[in-house]
Amino acid sequence: MSTPDFSALLRRSDVFGHLGDEALAALLPELQWFSLPGGRSLFHQGDPADALYLVVSGSLGIFAGPAQRVRLVAAGDSLGEIGLITGEGRQHTARALRDSELLRLDLAAYEALARRYPQAMLGVARVAIGRLQERMRGDESPGTARTFALLPVSADVPARSLAMQLAMELEHWGSCAVIDAEHGANRGSDWFAEREAQARFVIYLDCMGDPVWRQRCLRQADVLLLPAMASQTARPWPDAAPMQPERAGHRPRHLILLHPGRQPSLGAAQRWRTQFEGDLQHHHVGGRDDLARLARLASGNARGLVLAGGGARGVSHLGALRALREAGHTFDAVGGTSIGAIIGAGVAAGWELEAMVESFRRDFVEGRPLSDWTVPVVALTRGRRAAAMLRRTFGALDIEDLSLPFFCISTSLSGEGMVVHRRGPLWLWLRASSAIPGVLPPVLHRGGVYVDGALVNNLPTDVMTEDGVAHVTAIDIRAEISLLTTAEEFATPPWWRLLLGRGAIQRPGLMSTLVRAAMVNSEGPSEHRRERADLLITPPLEHIGMLDWKDWQRAIEAGYRHTLKVLETLA
Repeated sequence: MSTPDFSALLRRSDVFGHLGDEALAALLPELQWFSLPGGRSLFHQGDPADALYLVVSGSLGIFAGPAQRVRLVAAGDSLGEIGLITGEGRQHTARALRDSELLRLDLAAYEALARRYPQAMLGVARVAIGRLQERMRGDESPGTARTFALLPVSADVPARSLAMQLAMELEHWGSCAVIDAEHGANRGSDWFAEREAQARFVIYLDCMGDPVWRQRCLRQADVLLLPAMASQTARPWPDAAPMQPERAGHRPRHLILLHPGRQPSLGAAQRWRTQFEGDLQHHHVGGRDDLARLARLASGNARGLVLAGGGARGVSHLGALRALREAGHTFDAVGGTSIGAIIGAGVAAGWELEAMVESFRRDFVEGRPLSDWTVPVVALTRGRRAAAMLRRTFGALDIEDLSLPFFCISTSLSGEGMVVHRRGPLWLWLRASSAIPGVLPPVLHRGGVYVDGALVNNLPTDVMTEDGVAHVTAIDIRAEISLLTTAEEFATPPWWRLLLGRGAIQRPGLMSTLVRAAMVNSEGPSEHRRERADLLITPPLEHIGMLDWKDWQRAIEAGYRHTLKVLETLA
């Protein structure tokens, strides 16, 4: 590769783009070009930080563990800056996600350059400090994918049409080229690197089933897109690489289930997912809106919605959602805890807001799911009414059947702590996510004991951002819920004294105590999670008790009015 190409790359880079011509001319001879095949490691965690790297073409993944990808490093990006500044060993492992070309600047050459041109330190230091700040905040950017391999399971899939429509949606963020076997066969790596430099996104399309071209698509892609007809019998892909994370290089894999109608087919996602090992995202596509959402999710431009728990106060989510809908806000993924998970599941299912309000009135207000009192051996209620209500509302839906990607949070008392549920019976894990200890009995499933997710994460914005969602809207229930009393005592007095003192002395009730206790542990970490929201909505709900379901209309109105005010400040 010629020096002018290197010069252009350096001028576009964050670390050296500020240098003058003389410093760049001194830098160029010190750079060592080399190629790194897909799947090969550049360095491992604990290795000495002896060089900085610039990616000329291809992409690398930064991994905190064998399969936990922290960041994607695309063409034009750099890596290794922190080690040059701090001198500490590599904190992560870097591995080529696909065939890549890099430039290496050794530590000794960098130090010599910095002595001659002190300004050379500025760009490296700026990028290193930025990365260190992201690491300390725990919000390192996952990076943006640029190249996609669209690999259908069979010739029955309308892969070409899908690729063209997806390219149109991706062009909202930059130009997109589609390269198939006819255009790309027998081309060298320079030709592909040039096409990737010219376009913001590239879709490598295989619709002929040629094994050689299919392997080329796999080598060139940051992300694997795997379409199948949802109604057909699930089958393996022609080659094993997309189905196994190790052979796919731990690149993101998106299973695309094409439906003839708008509604996902029950059980289709579960059937097709059995063909794969490891983490996998799936998408139900039945129309243009679904393709637009797929484009946003796959390219790192998605918008997520996170809803907090908070008992009856969580009904304010419905009012906030109404205001967001009127303002044109849409969401590509949903997550929540407790009552937030229940309402979020309705959003992910694509239900109309008016139907959700009516369902809530019928099920929570008139149905009184917490009214099946029992002797408090395990909890104050049997939990049967709550379970029946959730089963009646969500039926046989699995989480995988929802139109939007969805997760809910529960707390495992069997050693796991926070559990993120993305698969399985929807009603069951909503029941676990809202199982307030002492009020509702825990969910017992396959040897595990699960209770309310509010104990560990009442506002899971961190889970949403770790999924690579670019913009997070969070609706938090942050009203003052401190329990206050006018009594001075350390034990419960006799029942007759409680009756005589009713009204004169303020004591916290049993239900209020249990609900409040369930939320205490997550309040400290929630402050950091609030900061991770790009749009944070916290309706004022001091006038509504945690179990005052009869005040549901006031809660909805409070959420609506407050959200309107928040949105007005952004206009």
